[in-house]
Parts: sequence; C-alpha cells; structure tokens
Amino acid sequence: MKNKIKVFRAMHDLTQEELAQKVGVTRQTIISIEKERYEPSLSLAFKLAYHFNVSIEELFLFNE
Repeated sequence: MKNKIKVFRAMHDLTQEELAQKVGVTRQTIISIEKERYEPSLSLAFKLAYHFNVSIEELFLFNE
C-alpha cells in the first residue's frame, strides 16, 4: 500500500526513530512501512494519521 509517511515525517522534521517512539513501534517498522514492504495494522494506521493530524486516506493510498 502506497503511503506518504516519509513526506509527512519531513514536514514535521521527524526522524524514523522519533516517529517510531511516538507511535510505539520500532524504527524498522517505520522503514518497512515507508518502503511498502509492510502494511500497518488499522490501529497503527490510526496512530500515524492522528500524530500527523490527517485522515488515514491522506496518509495511505489504497490500491487493489
């Protein structure tokens, strides 16, 4: 699933490690999501969207 996490991270001047700590996951999880190797759980997707104050649809682009 495509996402804009890297873009929003840059806009908020956050490292992967800082974002990982804020949402309660490892840096490796953030790396995997950004590289589209891992699709986050619904709860993690909500945490990420909430942290950036955007909707899930703005952060993740669903493609079948």
